[in-house]
Amino acid sequence: SSGINAEWPLRPGWKAKYFVKIQRLLDEYPRIFIVRADNVRSKQMQQIRHSLRGIAEILMGKNTMMCKAIRGQVATNPALEKILPHIKGNVGLVFTKEDPILVRDKLLENKVAAPARAGAIAPCDVIVEAQNTGMGPEKTSFFQALNISTKIAKGSIEIVSNVFLIHTGDKVGQSEATLLQMLNVMPFAYGLVVENIYDNGAVFAPEILDITDEQLLAKFSSGVANVACVSLAMGYCTQASLPHSIINGFKNVLAVAVETEINFPQADAAKAFLADPTAFAVAAAPAEAAVEETKEEEKQDSSEEEESDDDMGFSLFD
Repeated sequence: SSGINAEWPLRPGWKAKYFVKIQRLLDEYPRIFIVRADNVRSKQMQQIRHSLRGIAEILMGKNTMMCKAIRGQVATNPALEKILPHIKGNVGLVFTKEDPILVRDKLLENKVAAPARAGAIAPCDVIVEAQNTGMGPEKTSFFQALNISTKIAKGSIEIVSNVFLIHTGDKVGQSEATLLQMLNVMPFAYGLVVENIYDNGAVFAPEILDITDEQLLAKFSSGVANVACVSLAMGYCTQASLPHSIINGFKNVLAVAVETEINFPQADAAKAFLADPTAFAVAAAPAEAAVEETKEEEKQDSSEEEESDDDMGFSLFD
C-alpha cells in the first residue's frame, strides 16, 4: 500500500500535462488523422514517430481522456465535436499542418510484415502460391487436412496450384497459422491505419484523398450537363443552359432567314452553300489533297531514314 500511496500524487500531475499537450495540439493543428493502432508495437511506434518528425505529431492515450480533452475545447471550436464519435477502439490522433496525402503516404510506408497468429483477424486475403515446399512426404496428411492438393516431386511435397487460404476478416485458425509458419510466410503487414480525417471542421474517410482533379472535373461537367438538360426541358434559363439556348435560338433564326429574303452576314454563308453545294466540295478537295500529299512525304522521309540507317549498319561491319 505504501508503494501505491507514493505514486498516487504523481498521477494528477501527469494527467494535467497530458490535457495541456492535447489542448495545445488542438489549437495549433487544423488537421487530425484518427488512426487505428492494432498490433503496432512500441519499437514500430518509435519508427513512425521518427519518420513523421517535422511533419506531424502523434498522440496516444485512453479514449476517455482524449474525449474529455476534446470536449473541453468544443466551447472555442464547436467543430471538434465531430471527432468524438470516431474515438473508439484502439485509436490515436495524428496532428499535422501538411498535405493530408503526404501524411497518409508516410503512415503507409511504416508498415511491418508480421506472421499470421492463430486467433488474429486477417486484414487481407492470404493466397498460398503453387510451390515446392521442401517438406518430406510425412507431412502429406497435414496438407490433406487443409484440402490442399499436393504431389511428391524429387522427394518433397509440392503444392499443385494456388490456394486461397484465408479471406479478409476471417479469424486465422491454428492449422492455417502453422502452415504459413512452416512455409516461412509472413502475410500480414501492421501499422497505423487511417480511419477518418478531420480537416478544418470536416470529417471524411481516407478514400477521399484518392480522388483526383480529373475525377472532380468530370463529375462537375456531368452535373452541369444534367442541369442544362433539365433547364432546357423546363424552359427555365440558367447559366448552364444559356449557351445551348443561344445556339438553338440562332438555329431558328437561321432557318427563318433561309426560307425568306431576310439577310444577315451569318446567314449568307448558309444560303450560299444551299445555292451551290458543289462549289464548297471543289474548294474542300484541294485541302484534302494537300493533307494526303503531306502524309505521303512523311512516309517517304521515314523510309529513307530507315534505309540510311541500314546502310550505315552494313558499312560498320564491312
